[in-house]
Amino acid sequence: MATFNLPDPVADGDPRRHSPAADRNRGVLLAELQRLLPRVDPAGGVLLEIASGSGQHAAHCSPALPGWQWLPSDVNPDMLPSIRAWCDGLERVRPPIVLDVLQPPWPGVPDRVDAMLCANMIHAAPWACCRGLMQVAARHLAPHGRLITYGPYLEDGVPTAASNLAFDADLRARDAAWGLRRREDVEREAAAAGLTLEVRVPMPSNNLLLVWSRAASGS
Repeated sequence: MATFNLPDPVADGDPRRHSPAADRNRGVLLAELQRLLPRVDPAGGVLLEIASGSGQHAAHCSPALPGWQWLPSDVNPDMLPSIRAWCDGLERVRPPIVLDVLQPPWPGVPDRVDAMLCANMIHAAPWACCRGLMQVAARHLAPHGRLITYGPYLEDGVPTAASNLAFDADLRARDAAWGLRRREDVEREAAAAGLTLEVRVPMPSNNLLLVWSRAASGS
């Protein structure tokens, strides 16, 4: 599957990569995780991050989520050294794994995880990756678990910000299979996998945080 260009190196010889977007959204994302995750399981659990990229989200958020084990992953094996370097010394961050949502049965993913996080992937990947993400969640989320997605979306009846229109055009110029997705289309893909949209949270810079859980009739 296609991916964004690698984030820039922090410095020569440093395996860490730096994503300005991760710097910008890490604070608001952490605040929502702190609000949402205790409702998943007060005792904590395992959080699988899909498309971890540089590893900055894991490094920033994990220390502030006591009791939670963070499992980073990325489709690009070249990102794993960056994730390991950012998370060096963090005892609740597990070693990162390679995970391609288009290639089941997803070795390395625990049979059951209590939460999943996927930030800024759905619009920067082919549509099949959205379907694959929902299938990973349907297969591996615990009955009480939640999939949390973050990023820009298009929505019926909601004016699209000029910045999001420009971003959409830039994405499609990079790869014709990329682009901002209609929330309603993502919702239908989730429903086909047995997931339902539970929470919609407006976020800064015209982003949305969406929380998906098993449909009432799901297993």
